[in-house]
Amino acid sequence: MSTNRSFATYLLGAALVFGTAPAWTQSTPDTASNQDSGVKQDLKSAGHDTKDAAKDTGHAVKQGTKKSYHATKKGAKKVWSKTKNTTKGAAEGAKDGAKQPQ
Repeated sequence: MSTNRSFATYLLGAALVFGTAPAWTQSTPDTASNQDSGVKQDLKSAGHDTKDAAKDTGHAVKQGTKKSYHATKKGAKKVWSKTKNTTKGAAEGAKDGAKQPQ
């Protein structure tokens, strides 16, 4: 009886171990396609995120360039105006100084 029992226990243990192993390793077609589409969607999302980041960077560069261009233009006009006024004043002062002997 003891041999019968140990053989039955051994047979049941072997069936459980070897019978469930293929079930763990196999994937159903639905699971495989879901995993593939999940990876595919992840790659698409990464591509879209990269595209959006590049667009944002380009927009920021454009805005910075416009801002620096306008600031430089404004500064150049200011310098030109002050130089013009100073030169005009110096020329008129030189004329006045030339007329009055000391």
